[in-house]
Amino acid sequence: MKIDCVGGGPASLYLAVLAKLQDPAHEVTVHERHSAGTTYGWGVTYWPDLLRELRAHDPESARLIEERSVSWQGGFAYVGDRTTAHDGDPGHAIGRHRLRTVLADRARSLGVRIEFGKEIGSSAELPDADLVVAGDGAHSRLRTEHAERFGTRVTTGANRFIWLGTSRVLTAFTFAFAETEHGWIWCYAYGFSPERSTCVVECSATTWAALGFDRLDHDASLRLLEKLFADLLDGHELLGRTDIESHAQWQTFPTVTNAAWSYGNLTLIGDAAHTTHYSIGAGTTLALRDAMGLAGALRSATAPARLPAALAAYERDRKQALLSVQSAARHSAQWYENLPRYMGLEPHQMFALLGQRHSPLLPYVPPQLYFHLDQAVGRLQALRWLKQRLGPRLARTLQSRQGAADKGA
Repeated sequence: MKIDCVGGGPASLYLAVLAKLQDPAHEVTVHERHSAGTTYGWGVTYWPDLLRELRAHDPESARLIEERSVSWQGGFAYVGDRTTAHDGDPGHAIGRHRLRTVLADRARSLGVRIEFGKEIGSSAELPDADLVVAGDGAHSRLRTEHAERFGTRVTTGANRFIWLGTSRVLTAFTFAFAETEHGWIWCYAYGFSPERSTCVVECSATTWAALGFDRLDHDASLRLLEKLFADLLDGHELLGRTDIESHAQWQTFPTVTNAAWSYGNLTLIGDAAHTTHYSIGAGTTLALRDAMGLAGALRSATAPARLPAALAAYERDRKQALLSVQSAARHSAQWYENLPRYMGLEPHQMFALLGQRHSPLLPYVPPQLYFHLDQAVGRLQALRWLKQRLGPRLARTLQSRQGAADKGA
């Protein structure tokens, strides 16, 4: 089978690896619009369960990814002038460029062809392909070309964010919340190499404008952010420049969904198919799992005529697997959009509810009460079961009542 992957991100590269491992006779090409060696982004996170899956699919690339990653356990939160620590599950991070390099080198070693510096704007430019995989990101040109066929829907979050790096090397996942006269601004930060950490800054659109970020140039914005997060940075600088973009940009997060993931021989993967809010740190993991799912489905497509059934199975399985993650991402984004609701708590209580932000029930229960109830539930097995079974049902009931009240108003 001739497979053309458009976009040189982790999803396309890992699919190329798995496709060649599955059948060396596959002719696989990855098309990347940027030139070879170009970097963008900072670090990405993943968790031990992904590493186990990577080992099961390709031990060699899994070994290389693990060797080039950093690890942490638990986290810290700076809340104003107070700090609190939290014991949590272990996590991993790797530089995006390092991850792409590992996967690209592994793909080449298996006979995958990688073409840099060539932008594919339409699947019609690949007429000989049996399968075209759109892995060209949340703003996918291939998907946009057939947006009606895919049933693409893009909604944007209310908050503003900017993706930066810092020269301070953090050894735990760290949150920092700074109160200004115009409201709260916060960041998520984690080390991804022995030299650098990622620092994602977020605030409401109102706070963003009141602090002047809509008017400040890039360097002035970084200097202001360094003052606001001085405790976190401990004298280190924020970094916003990459080889691709002249500087990082403030954005609103686009949540992408598609009613269908395939049209003809064109299928979607990674952010082109779906996005989940960065606050749950799952984007790269889900992209790699898409690659695993698509490669597994292609195992049954021994001839191009069987491709439609394989793509349908891929879409069905991945959509089902994404349901709980998309729900968690949606509630996580909403938690941050309603951050002031939780900032009156003691830091350890706020951090505990930060860990519970995926709960569909949390928005409907007073934060102080939810904290104490959650502590009690954690001590009693029967209450844990009740929370897991009845919590989502009660949240849906409260949400529907709120929706009815809003319509009546």
